[in-house]
Amino acid sequence: MEAALLSGFIKTILPKLFSLVQEKYKLHKVLKGDIKFLEKELRMIAVTIDDQILLGREDHGALLSLSMEELRELAHQIEDCIDRFLYHVTREQQASLFRRTITSPKTLRSRQRLAAEVQLLRKIPEEAHQREKRYRVFAGLSSSRQAESSYCSSGSDPHTPKADLVGIDGPRDELVQQLTEEPEDLAKQLKVISIVGIHGSGKTVLAREVYESDVGRQFSLRAWISATGRGPREVLMEILRKFGRPVVDNSSVDQLTVDVREHLDKKRYFIVIDDMQTDQWSSIEAAFPEDNVVSSRVMVTTTIQSVANACSSSNGYVHRTKRLGDKDSEQLFVRKACPKKYLGYMQPESKEVLKKCDGQPLALVSMGQFLRKKGWPTGPNCEDVCRNLSHHLEQDETLERMRRVLLHSFSSLPGHGPKACLLYFGMFPCDHPIRRKRLMRRWLAEGFVETQPSSTENFNTLIDRNIIEPIGMCNNDQVKTCKTYGMMREFILLMSTSQDFITLFAGNKVEHKYVRRLSLHHNIATSGSCSSLDINLSLVRSLIVFGEAGKAILSFQKYQLLRVLDLEQCTDLEDEHLKDICNLLLLKYLSFGETVASIPKDIEKLKLLETLDLRRTKVKILPIEVLLLPCLLHLFGEFQLSDKVKITSEVQKFFLTEQSSLETLAGFVTDGCQGFPKIISHMKNLRKLKIWIERSEKNTNFTDLVNAIQKFIHDDKEESNDPRSLSLHFDACTENILSSLKAPSYLRSLKLKGKLLELPQFVISMRGLRELCLSSTKLTAGLLAALSVLKDLQHLKLIADELEDFIIEDKAFPGLLHLCFVLEGATLPTIEEGALPYLISLKLICKDLDGLAGMKINHLKCLKEVILDHRVTSETRETWEKAAKEHPNRPKLLLFNPVDESESVPGDSSLASTTAEREAMETFPTPDGALQEDNIQILVKQISSAAPEKLNNSEPISKDELNSSFNNMGFSEGKLGLTELSIVQNGKVSSYTH
Repeated sequence: MEAALLSGFIKTILPKLFSLVQEKYKLHKVLKGDIKFLEKELRMIAVTIDDQILLGREDHGALLSLSMEELRELAHQIEDCIDRFLYHVTREQQASLFRRTITSPKTLRSRQRLAAEVQLLRKIPEEAHQREKRYRVFAGLSSSRQAESSYCSSGSDPHTPKADLVGIDGPRDELVQQLTEEPEDLAKQLKVISIVGIHGSGKTVLAREVYESDVGRQFSLRAWISATGRGPREVLMEILRKFGRPVVDNSSVDQLTVDVREHLDKKRYFIVIDDMQTDQWSSIEAAFPEDNVVSSRVMVTTTIQSVANACSSSNGYVHRTKRLGDKDSEQLFVRKACPKKYLGYMQPESKEVLKKCDGQPLALVSMGQFLRKKGWPTGPNCEDVCRNLSHHLEQDETLERMRRVLLHSFSSLPGHGPKACLLYFGMFPCDHPIRRKRLMRRWLAEGFVETQPSSTENFNTLIDRNIIEPIGMCNNDQVKTCKTYGMMREFILLMSTSQDFITLFAGNKVEHKYVRRLSLHHNIATSGSCSSLDINLSLVRSLIVFGEAGKAILSFQKYQLLRVLDLEQCTDLEDEHLKDICNLLLLKYLSFGETVASIPKDIEKLKLLETLDLRRTKVKILPIEVLLLPCLLHLFGEFQLSDKVKITSEVQKFFLTEQSSLETLAGFVTDGCQGFPKIISHMKNLRKLKIWIERSEKNTNFTDLVNAIQKFIHDDKEESNDPRSLSLHFDACTENILSSLKAPSYLRSLKLKGKLLELPQFVISMRGLRELCLSSTKLTAGLLAALSVLKDLQHLKLIADELEDFIIEDKAFPGLLHLCFVLEGATLPTIEEGALPYLISLKLICKDLDGLAGMKINHLKCLKEVILDHRVTSETRETWEKAAKEHPNRPKLLLFNPVDESESVPGDSSLASTTAEREAMETFPTPDGALQEDNIQILVKQISSAAPEKLNNSEPISKDELNSSFNNMGFSEGKLGLTELSIVQNGKVSSYTH
C-alpha cells in the first residue's frame, strides 16, 4: 500500500517538474537537462512500482520498505525544491520594476540555488539504486501474491456463531420475505436481491442466515459462491462446480455463460454470490435467464452501491445494512469482551469504545476480543485504549481481521487520487461534519486532483464504496456534509501519519521533524506543547485549526509554501496576523472565522488564490482588490463595496478585458447604487450568484442591478446547459425588480425570498430550471398554478406563513421529483389523479398538520418517502403511517428533526445525534433512487445555534429559524445528482436496522 501511495505521489510531481523547463522560467540549459533527468528517473520509478503492484508483489519486506522510504523522501524533497523556487519566482513577479532591478542578484541566486539542489537530488536515486543492488541478495525478496491477496481479502466470515447474531432478526425476516414476495406484473420472474454496506457490517452473515432459512432451503438448486478475488470467468466456473457440472479450464466467459444458462433453464434456483465486485455482474448477468417462470432468486453482497444498483436494476430489491442500535451494540461488545465469570461484575464505562465501533458488528467483536485479552472488565480503561487505537490497530494481532478489512477498502480504491483524497479526512476531528464543496476545493488546492469533475468523481467514489458517509443532503439530494465512521477514521489516521501525509496535534506526542499538512484539534495550544516543538513550518502546505492555535502556530512568517489555510474555527486569530497571511504567495484556499472583521488591501498579493470564504466572519465591506485577484474562482460572504471605492482605469481594464475568473459570488449586499451591479456584468465565468437587495433612501433606481441580473440569466445559446444558479433576497425592498427581468432566460437553480404575489414572467418562460425555492409570507393559488406547468422543474420547495387553497390537477408538475412545503398554517393542496406522476419525495414541514389535511397520496405512483415535522401529534403520525401502508409502494414515513450540523468546535454536543433522532431516521432514496443511510442524520439540516437548546427544551422553533435552516441548506453549487449511485428497481427499499 505504501508503494501505491508513493507511485501516485510521484505522478503528481511530474507535471511540476515538466513545468520548470518551460521558457518563462529562463533556466540554464544544464539545469534543464538535470530536471529532465529527474523527471525520467521518477517516471521510471513510478512505472516499476505499478508493475510490481500488478504482479501482486507490493509487500517486499524490510529492504524495499527502506528503499520506498528513501524514494518517498526524495519525492518530497523534489516537491519542496520546486515549490520554494516557485515561491521566489512569484515574489519576483509581484515586485515593482525598481525593486526587481535592486533584487535581480537575489533572483539569480535563487536559480543557482535551484541548480545546486537539483544536482544533489539527481544523486539520490543513483545511490539508492546502488544500495538496493548490493543488498538484494541478502533480502530474499520472497513475498508472494498469495500473502498479499490474503492480507487484502475482505475478511468475510459467513459462519459466525449464533451467539454473535445480534439484531439480525428484522433484516433476515425482511429478506426471507423477498424470496417469496412478487409484484403481480412480474410474477414468476427472476429477482436479484442485493445486500450493500461497508466492510464488517454483517452482509455475509445476513446472506448466510437467509440462505440457511427454511424458505431458502425450499429451492431445488442452491449454491453459495464466494466472488472475493475472482473474475467473472472464475465465478461462472465455481457455479458449475457447485452444481456438479464438469468444467473445461480453458472455457471462455461466453461458453461458461451458455453452460450455466442451460443448466438453470426451467429450474427453480437460489444462488448467493458473496462480495461482488465492480466488473463482475455485467459479465455474468446473461447466465441467469430473466424469463425463468419459476421464481428463482439470486442474492449478492457488495460494498459498492453502484454494483448493488446494477444487480437489482430490473426486477430487484436493495437492502442496505445499517448500524446496530445502542443496546444491541453494547450487548454484542460485552458478550465478546467479558468472560462469563465476570458477567455479574460491575461493567466499566464503555461509551468511548462503542463510539469508535459505531455500531459495526466486526468492529464490536474485534474490540471486544482485544479488550478481553487485555483483562476486561478489570483491565485497561476504555478511554486509554481508544486514545491509542491507531497504534493497536497497526500492531495487535487480535485486530488483524479488522485491519485486513480496512486495508482492503483502501487498497481497492482505483488509483492514487481517491486514496489521497481519503487520507485528507484525517485533517478533521472525529465526528466532525465535513462540507462536500469545501472539501473538494481543498483537494484541488492541494493538487490531489486537477479539475472539478475529477474532484467530484473521487468524492462519488468514496461515497459509492461506503468508505465515507453522508450526514446531510442538499435540496437536490446531493450530499451536503459527510464524515468517516469510527474505525475507518482510525485507519485513516494510521495510514496518513505513518506516511508523513499529515501531522496531527490533538494531545498526542508529535515526532515529525518535517511537517507538510498540519491540523490542530482541541485547543492544544493552551497546553503550551506547540511552542516547545522543534518543527520546520516552512514546508507546511495545509493548515487547519480547530480552537486555539497559539503564537507559535500563528507566526505566519515561518510559512512559505502554504496552499490551504483554514482558520474558520481558530479562536485566537487577530487582525495583525492578516498582514503576514497576505505574504503567503502560494495560497489557493483561504477561510477566516468570526474573529476577523476586515480584510486588508494587501490581499492583492495572493495572485494564486482560488477560494476566499468569509461566511463566518464579521466582514461587511470588501476591498475592491479581492475582485481583482486573477485566479479567484469562489468568493463567499455577505458584504458590499465601500461607497468610497473608486473604479480606476486599472479596475476598468481588468473587467473590460474579462480577466476575472470568478465562478461563485455568494454573495453581496446592494441598494442598487454601489459598484457590484456594474462589475458583475463583466464576470463572464460567473455561475453562482447570490444577492441581498436593500432599499435605500439615497437611491431608488435599480436599473444597473436589473441589467446585471438580466445579463446573468440571459439565454443566448439554446444548447447551453451550464449549472447557473441565482439567489435573490429582497425582504426589505418594495421595488418590483422581478417584473423588469425578461425572457429568454436560463437557470439551473433559482431561489427567491421576499414578497411574492405572483410568479414572475421570466420564471414561467425560463429554460432548464430544475430547482426552485420560493419563500414568501403568502403563496397564492395563481402563483402555484403557474408553477405547475414548468416542465423542467424537478425540485420545488415552498416556504410560507399562508398557502391559499389549491388543487394540483391532472398532468400538473410533469417532471417534479421532490416537493417540500414549509408552512405555518396547516392548509395543503389537493392532489388529483394524474398529477405529480414522477414524485418520489413529499416533505411536509408543518408542526400543526392535522391528519392528512385533505391530501391523498394513493395517486402518486412513484412515491417512496413522506417526511413530516417531528413535532406533529401522534394521531397525525399514525394517520400518515396508515396511508403509507395502504399505498402500493408502501413509502417510508420519516421525521424531520433538525439539529445543528455546522462546522463547530470539536466536542460541541450539538453535533451528536440523540437516540431518539437515530430511531426516527429511515433509509430513503435520492431523486435518481440512490440509497442513502438516514440513521447517521441523513435528514439533519442546519439551523441556528440556538435551535438545539429549543429542541432539548421542547420549545417551538420559529418560522425564521426554519427559514434559516432551509436557507443554509442552499442549492448545490455544482452538477446535479450522484448518477453513479442511481437505482432503478421494482422492489421496495429496506429500512430495518442491522
